[in-house]
Amino acid sequence: MAAGLAAVAAAPSVLGAAGFTAGGVAAGSIAASVQSAVYGGSVASGSAFALLQSAGAAGIGAAGNAAIAGTAGGITAGFTALGNNMLVCFNYKS
Repeated sequence: MAAGLAAVAAAPSVLGAAGFTAGGVAAGSIAASVQSAVYGGSVASGSAFALLQSAGAAGIGAAGNAAIAGTAGGITAGFTALGNNMLVCFNYKS
């Protein structure tokens, strides 16, 4: 749960740092480099880049926040289960 909340809180800052801003893609940013190298300046509607650009410009919204929290929570749970299983495999006693 904490990982999901942290991811939701960090998402706007991460988008901004990558160059997805309210004014569009920031010149000289990571986002601008990806846009140029991968998309050749022409971004398809509905692509991952377009969704990130939209989130950076307009905000993420409730559905986006729920998706981020769910994904981060799932990843955290997966790593926790993996770690617990590794301890069992190595017969670790705490």
